[in-house]
Parts: sequence; structure tokens; C-alpha cells
Amino acid sequence: MEYVYPAIFHKNDDESYTITYPDLPGCISEGKSLGNAMYMAETALIQWIGYLTDKKQEIPNASSVKDVEIDNGEFVNLIRAEVKDIRAVKRTVSIPKWMDDQVSMSGLSLSRVLQEAIKEKLA
Repeated sequence: MEYVYPAIFHKNDDESYTITYPDLPGCISEGKSLGNAMYMAETALIQWIGYLTDKKQEIPNASSVKDVEIDNGEFVNLIRAEVKDIRAVKRTVSIPKWMDDQVSMSGLSLSRVLQEAIKEKLA
């Protein structure tokens, strides 16, 4: 799922940025530069939404940027995060016996090999 939330960026004395989300109390991050802060803001948002999902807590609606109050030295930016459901699912697959034998003899994980192959195909 895709989520977009306004984040407040506060520039610190050492030129780093502290990032907070007014709609997600406790979701805080920091970046050493503006570029790093943008990356860290996205990472924090992904992790926070994942945490809320894992704990089966309600994910709050995002505020409008124009409704976010900021102090001097701060700015608001929308942060987009795509949160993927990483829960494992069981699927029945068919492969030739010789492949299954080779996988078993090599000590490879069939699940890992299939995941890597699918990721490569989707990329």
C-alpha cells in the first residue's frame, strides 16, 4: 500500500535535520543532510506504518499540508512510502524432480531461490 504523510523538517544547529510526523506521534528520525533526511523520513514512515500494522493498530489519516503548523526554521514536505506486506504465504509449486534433487543436494533453500528468481523477473 502507498501512504503519503506530511513531515516536518527542523534544521538543527549542526546542519542536520530532525523529522517528525504530526499525524504519527513518536515517529521521529534524523538526517545529516537534507538528502539524507529525505531518505530517513521515508524509511521512518515505512517502519512506523509496518509497526502499526503488526500491532493491529489503526493507521491515522494524513493531515493536509496546509493544516500543519510549523515553527521558525522548519518546513513541511510530503513523504511517500510504499509499504509491502512481507508476510510469508504458502503456495503449491511444481518443479521437475531433478531440480528438487539438485536443490536438496546443494543445501539451497528452495523458497529463497524462488524469491530471488521472482524478484529478478519483476525488476
